[in-house]
Amino acid sequence: MTQKSLKITSLQLLFTILILAVSSRSATSSPHDHRYNAGDPVPLLVNKVGPLNNPSETYQYYDLPFCRSEPIKWKKETLGEVLNGDRLASALYELKFLDAKTGVTLCSKKLKVDEVAKFRKAVADDFYFQMYYDDLPIWGYIGKIEDGSLVLGEKGNKYYLFTRVQFDALYNGDRVVEIRAFSDPTSVVDITDDIEINVKFTYSIVWSETSAQFKTRMDKYSRASSLPTLHKIHWFSFINSIVFILLLMGLLILLILRRLKNDLRKCSSGDEEEDKEVGWKYIHGDVFRYPQNISLFSAVMGVGNQLLTIVCILFVLAFLGILYPYNRGLLSTSLVLLYSLTSVVAGYITSSFHNQFSDAGWERSVFLAGILYFGPLTVTVLILNTVAVSYGATAALPFGTIMVIVFIYMLFAVPLLALGGRIGYWFRSEFQAPSALNRYPREIPPLPWYQKSPCQMFIVGLLSFSTIALELHHLYASLWGYKIFTPPGILFVMFIILLVLTAILSIGLTYIQLSVEDHEWWWRSVFRGGSTAIFMFAYSIYFYFRSNMSGFLQLSFFLGYNAAMCYAFFLILGSISFRASMIFVRRIYCVVKSE
Repeated sequence: MTQKSLKITSLQLLFTILILAVSSRSATSSPHDHRYNAGDPVPLLVNKVGPLNNPSETYQYYDLPFCRSEPIKWKKETLGEVLNGDRLASALYELKFLDAKTGVTLCSKKLKVDEVAKFRKAVADDFYFQMYYDDLPIWGYIGKIEDGSLVLGEKGNKYYLFTRVQFDALYNGDRVVEIRAFSDPTSVVDITDDIEINVKFTYSIVWSETSAQFKTRMDKYSRASSLPTLHKIHWFSFINSIVFILLLMGLLILLILRRLKNDLRKCSSGDEEEDKEVGWKYIHGDVFRYPQNISLFSAVMGVGNQLLTIVCILFVLAFLGILYPYNRGLLSTSLVLLYSLTSVVAGYITSSFHNQFSDAGWERSVFLAGILYFGPLTVTVLILNTVAVSYGATAALPFGTIMVIVFIYMLFAVPLLALGGRIGYWFRSEFQAPSALNRYPREIPPLPWYQKSPCQMFIVGLLSFSTIALELHHLYASLWGYKIFTPPGILFVMFIILLVLTAILSIGLTYIQLSVEDHEWWWRSVFRGGSTAIFMFAYSIYFYFRSNMSGFLQLSFFLGYNAAMCYAFFLILGSISFRASMIFVRRIYCVVKSE
């Protein structure tokens, strides 16, 4: 975390204090303490290793037989670091501030046959290593593969282990600003054969002064990092998408308003023949009849608004500079805290919505709100955790961490959910429909296939997905890669446009549904809006098979976490879709009543 993120607003400071209260860490200096004199030791922690193409498949650094101290000194990790799959430990490297070194021996060891096999498999799977130096992330490769056919008389591939790491550090005054690690391709040992070999691991470090400021040293991890040409193409495609979306929304609004004005003119003309053409007028006694499973429907509204609140807060934190990539686990910690604290929103919205239609049973609605998203998410995480444990991956959550999350949920989320529900009950208000309800629901005439729910879901989902497909691809590339391809500003604009377009499409299709005298629009509006999430998940499957990811562990995590993300969007967009349709329906029936 930088100084910039500590002096923007009091809100930012408050949230930062809350984060630090949960995730205080002992081995990392505060931003004001990153000052060193020449020769002072600078903390370096080794973290994890894993195949480059599988970002979820990571293992402890010392799972490979690198040089180590005995016993290994493990860092006491924060909740976010554990959730992020970090396993930090001390290293034998001595990289003191401004102390240049060349060819220093880290250790000499004799690799046994099984250790050689471990390194060879790691090289074959294109493993990388990750470290942190003064809280700055470092990456490097473990080895390389060469085609043995290029050498006369050799067959098959040759596997080489890098034995020397070159560190290039940049400093400004008494602070470290940047560091990079390079594996020396000239210092290698052949690990192709299953034989014991003697290896000497060495390292070097070079210090260079830079004009870059310490407070901006994390900016490069927050920027969209792509080639200049690709960056221009990205912006060109983004602007094209914006223009297309605005034209589409303008056309939809124009068509809806034109048709609606025509219907209202017929209603006010007094002509019985024209009045009969306005189908939605005849279902005024049924259109505000609340749907079946009102408790579940209320829970969908509550959780959808809760998740929308979380997304908005995350955008604010990203704009303030609190959240940025490679800030060890802060995003994971933020998600846990925000979900717990915003449970009051879910409880209040759920209870207040339910109590508009019935004073009894709101407790059941609030209970459903507590498990509607958290329940499936918990099942998914437990399944993925079982898979990670079987692989020995760092993504596996220790039992203690699981208990901490349960404790946070029980201590904060459950009481706040109940409090929100009680507040919603105390300040309840009765739903005021513009027209009285019929005693018995009106029969719905047979509908053609293109006016039924599956077709309407396909239309809304396809149109909404087509507007965000480009940025969704970049988002997946950022989440399941090592570069940030889309800045938060663009994501925020696309998110707002997605919400607006979903609302407009839902209003248009709700109007068409009412025009054919189909008054059961409540649940259908939710499914129409949420259908975009189905297309998002389908595209994630396509993205996986187009990528270089492989293996059951990576596939499980990819599908599991994308399913959780898309389910959250289903609830968010579904609640937005219903709210927009409800405002529209109330408005048109109020106008008819006034005339």
